[in-house]
Amino acid sequence: MTRPIRILGIDPGLRRTGWGVIDIAGTRLTFVACGSVATDDHAAIGERLVTIHDGLCCVIDDFRPAESAVEATFVNKDATATLKLGQARGVALLVPAQAGLIVAEYAPNLVKKAIVGAGHCEKKQIRMMVGVLLPKADPPSEDAADALAVAICHAHHRGSAVLQAALRRAERPGANGRPRPRRAASLAEEGAGGE
Repeated sequence: MTRPIRILGIDPGLRRTGWGVIDIAGTRLTFVACGSVATDDHAAIGERLVTIHDGLCCVIDDFRPAESAVEATFVNKDATATLKLGQARGVALLVPAQAGLIVAEYAPNLVKKAIVGAGHCEKKQIRMMVGVLLPKADPPSEDAADALAVAICHAHHRGSAVLQAALRRAERPGANGRPRPRRAASLAEEGAGGE
């Protein structure tokens, strides 16, 4: 029997950062847990980022994932909102990388395509399909459902993401000339222009 691999999916946001943890053994997906880290809208940006950092650190400590995946940022018409989302996303990438996890990135359209079968869909469709793929999951928010979708997407594409991370780690020398660990793989571009 294949030993399960635990995956943490993260849907970054400044108000709420969703997280979802699943196990994959072969092709079998199992729900472990999900939730979100909420920040105070009236707090300073630095405090909000610390809240996200500390919350994700607790999730990693509690569930001990082996790999993680983060949804890539899309650029919208509001540059300020995009910048704030990027700051939250930076924390979402940093925390698992500091914990030594492989961190894969997936474009929103690729996540939707992996879950629903099309690159454009509504949040309620994602939530419904997450329930079909993970029957024991009952996400308390859309952010948690989206994070589970990111984890499922990574489960489907992880062979490619893990291989990319290993190749990048081997290619990049550190300050001492030895290969430097690099834990981020990106499939964001692969799904960015798609359906």
